Amino acid sequence: MAQALTDKQQAVLDFLKAEHRRSGLIPSTREIQAHFGFASQTAAMSHLRALERKEAVVRLPGKARAVMFPDEMEREEIIDIPVYGSIAAGMAEDQVQDQESCLSIDISSLGLRGNSKTFALKVRGESMIDAHICDGDTVVLEFREPKNGDIVAALIDGETTLKRYIVNRGKPYLQAENESYPDLIPARELVIQGVMVALLRNSR
Repeated sequence: MAQALTDKQQAVLDFLKAEHRRSGLIPSTREIQAHFGFASQTAAMSHLRALERKEAVVRLPGKARAVMFPDEMEREEIIDIPVYGSIAAGMAEDQVQDQESCLSIDISSLGLRGNSKTFALKVRGESMIDAHICDGDTVVLEFREPKNGDIVAALIDGETTLKRYIVNRGKPYLQAENESYPDLIPARELVIQGVMVALLRNSR
């Protein structure tokens, strides 16, 4: 049975949960230190260890910043979503994506199935700001066929970009959500790499 928490331990736990819900990430010890004004990262680590000892959190071995909350584990299925670098929300550009990190997110909050194939990309540029997708945000995408009007990560004529997928008279093209950017009409190929299912706002 979990032990009672001190007021400070409860505050740290509440902060961890709030940041996880907001960004999909568990705060680092440096971020915990800064938020609470601790004298050192060691103090933040001590609180994390106390939470773990009292069974308020479960730390996953071998994964940095991977923490689960036992009181939520029964009702939420947590999946690790790989983050494959960044994507241009501007003009399309040639870029090879390698996995940089991962997000641990409960699929119920995204409305996804347990067998969904998902990945995430950091947004660069402002071509989608009228869809409230800003530079520095993170988009979560699912591998599936797009529907007309979906926001997608796409490979257009060998270059990648984040745009809205539009089909007009049977012909697909990519539409920006910023009047300063042109629509992109494929000259040779248009390959949809993923359909956006969630947006994680950049808090900075």
